[in-house]
Amino acid sequence: MSRIIHPVILSGGMGTRLWPMSRVAQPKQFQSVDGVGGPSFLQATVARHRGDGFADPLLIAAASEEILVRDQLAAIDTPARFVGEPVGRNTGPAVLAAALTLAKDDPSATMLVLPSDHKIEGDMNTVVTAMRPGAEAGRIVLFGVVPKHAETGFGYITCGAPTDEQEGLYEVSRFIEKPALEEAERLVAGGDTLWASGISMMRADVLIDEFAKHDPDTLAAVRAAMDDAEVTETGLKLSEAPFRNAANEPTERLIFERSDRVAVAPVSVDWNDVGAWTAIHSISPKTDDGNVSSGEAMTFDTRNSLIRAGDKLVTVIGMDDVIVVDTPDALLVTNHANAQKVKDAVTRLKADGRSEVARHSESAPVDIGQGGRAVPAVSRRTLDVGESATFRGTASGGKLLAVSDGQGRWKNGGPVHDFSPGQNVNVAPGSSVELWNTGDDPLRIFEIDLGDDDADAPWEGKRYARA
Repeated sequence: MSRIIHPVILSGGMGTRLWPMSRVAQPKQFQSVDGVGGPSFLQATVARHRGDGFADPLLIAAASEEILVRDQLAAIDTPARFVGEPVGRNTGPAVLAAALTLAKDDPSATMLVLPSDHKIEGDMNTVVTAMRPGAEAGRIVLFGVVPKHAETGFGYITCGAPTDEQEGLYEVSRFIEKPALEEAERLVAGGDTLWASGISMMRADVLIDEFAKHDPDTLAAVRAAMDDAEVTETGLKLSEAPFRNAANEPTERLIFERSDRVAVAPVSVDWNDVGAWTAIHSISPKTDDGNVSSGEAMTFDTRNSLIRAGDKLVTVIGMDDVIVVDTPDALLVTNHANAQKVKDAVTRLKADGRSEVARHSESAPVDIGQGGRAVPAVSRRTLDVGESATFRGTASGGKLLAVSDGQGRWKNGGPVHDFSPGQNVNVAPGSSVELWNTGDDPLRIFEIDLGDDDADAPWEGKRYARA
């Protein structure tokens, strides 16, 4: 049996509960953790589980994100395998696809399943390595974070009796999904209940056997999607038709809550899934009134609130526990109690075909043509404070990025460069440039698609009017 651990990193989804900051084209996991050009959430997750005892990671993500995943991992010099999902089917089928992929080479391969968009500080790998014998013995090991306070936005796992297989590993007494505050306080006070981190470890064949027992239809669907998969540059793209037949459910519901093999290991780290605006509020520095604000924000007689203003003044008066997020094309107003429902709003936006769910600005024609020359396609793009995006040239043509307002930085695998009004950056055909907003105001740019004849044209920033 191999003693190596295979990190399986789940990178699907757009972070719907962090809309309107997070969009389909700019999902949370690809944005900088610190908001000023440091590693992205995805890169930080990969780096956390590198070195002795760990194999190169296996990334499970939307098929359309393969190039973006490849570029982000190349930037931190990390080879990886990729499995692309043609449609979203929650974590259950994704984790099963990873198990089937690893089982082709080693059915007993130990897989460590990791969300790509959590913030973790502390020594996670010591506990992971210590629990490996339990996973090798056939247990599905769930990692529960010792809670620091009552939190209604997290799931909980209550520990039962110690297991026979591994010291520090406990039977699961019960799962609690996002309890009300009073129950959360009682659970934390009890001392035997942990935050459900979403991180798990098990042998590939164990997970496959559990699917065969509890959800054979999904196992058949994912097997068929693997059998008919398309080979890509870095891995596979699953076949869409059979994959659609897989259950659109998380692994917890499909397997963990049904299996008699699950166990839980406590871990003491600073952890947050940063899954909703309440989490952003909780991890951010606060005023004496408990407020967190950025941009042109002003508060009066307001407490425990999050206000993210854009380029216009946002004033909040006489309110408690509110969340206000302003972007150039969308405004969110909710409160802590209903922050989880932002996901429902995004579902409605998608159903209505609203462009605001996809990106931060819509394409608009700008007349920059010069006599007789074909006019390139131009888009106005906006990155809010702390946001980042990756721009890629096509195989046949590049792009030009020109700043109209704001301050930023860019890099293309080499040194980091400042980016300010009057400057522009060429994105060569087939390459990519990562850009992030480092200023205190929105960063507005023109994105100009250049055809073959224009790829090396000496465009100047002064040719573009300010937005």
